[in-house]
Formats: sequence, structure tokens, C-alpha cells
Amino acid sequence: MLYYLNIGSNLGDREMNLRRAVDELSLLGSRCIVSSIVESEPWGFESSNAFLNVGVMLESDIEPLGMLHHCQAIERQLGSASHRDSNGNYVDRLIDIDIILAGDLHINTPELTVPHPRMHERDFVMRPLQELRQKLEALDNLENL
Repeated sequence: MLYYLNIGSNLGDREMNLRRAVDELSLLGSRCIVSSIVESEPWGFESSNAFLNVGVMLESDIEPLGMLHHCQAIERQLGSASHRDSNGNYVDRLIDIDIILAGDLHINTPELTVPHPRMHERDFVMRPLQELRQKLEALDNLENL
């Protein structure tokens, strides 16, 4: 299955946080393509800490719920606490990994919703997604030569 994930960080060494998350994610699949870094203001909460985001396309045999659990384990491993406070509001974080797309599946459970319901509202998700689709198309064209 082809996954599109978005990784964000707005605390600590943001670039290193992204690299470490990508390294861990790449172990979960056979092909991993990473977008350029996009800097953005926090979405959905106030903070003076800007985010760095990257998109990742990952080809993996892991089922979506299993992928979610792996992403959450990577977040914990890299030291990230919950991305929400006790009132459910977004907060600053070392790393946040979201599953944006899981193939062409539509999943709507309390634990996982894909496609991500607010992806179209977030430029820091859509720009990397577009770049990754172009990279994937170019790679597929090369393989078909």
C-alpha cells in the first residue's frame, strides 16, 4: 500500500527531528520518498515556534491501523508527548506524524480517519503532497523506460 504521511516539528532541532522520524519510517517499507521541507506557522493554535514539515510517501505492507501504531511509537521514541493538551487543544511538539492517505482507502474510525479530513486546509500538507506525486510519477516513468 502507498501511504502519504506528513511529519511536523516545532521544538528543538526541527530538521534533526524530521530526519530521525524519516529514518524510522523508512524501515517500515520498501520505498520511501521525501519532499522538500516546508516552514509554516502553527495551525489551530498560537505559538511563536514555527513548524518545519515534510511529506513522505512510503510503500509498505503494513495495514493502516498498524501503520498508525508504528507512527505513534516513533513519536514516543523520539520524545514527543501528545500533540494536544488536557483540554484537547493543539500544543508545540518535537514530532508529529500524520497519515494523510492510505492508498485509495477511506477509513473513518475513532482512531484513524483517512483521507485526512483537513488536509486541503493545510498548505504545509498539500505542497509536499503535490511534490511527492510529481517525484513518484517521474520515478515510475523512469522505471517504465
